[in-house]
Amino acid sequence: MDDGKIKILIVDDDVFLLDMYSLKFKEAGFLVEVAQNGEDALKKIRDEKDAQSAPKVILLDIVMPKMDGFETLRAIKKDKLAEGSILVALTNLGQKEDVEKGLKLGADDYIVKAHFTPTEVLNKVKELLAKKK
Repeated sequence: MDDGKIKILIVDDDVFLLDMYSLKFKEAGFLVEVAQNGEDALKKIRDEKDAQSAPKVILLDIVMPKMDGFETLRAIKKDKLAEGSILVALTNLGQKEDVEKGLKLGADDYIVKAHFTPTEVLNKVKELLAKKK
């Protein structure tokens, strides 16, 4: 069903960015799912019945309505969701305190959107996947 593609869940309330990153990752051969806020992301993750169908990578915006990325990270860790998945904060919150908070809450990496092109984000995700193997 997933023909061996790596599943990535991209969570962002900005539809333009969702489309842009979705296209970039699809072109690179990823199976892409999207969510527009933390609540939707958690629902999608919980709906994955086993570790095999869970996303291998979750790109998570921090500033979102309903449930922000920090709350989403906290819930993923607390409820032991998507264990083994790579969690990456992809946000424009670049203050040192924000970066530290994201990493402390369990993000494997923290990428400030303004400092990275979509291609660089894709390459960073590939690096993280290669390290995980």
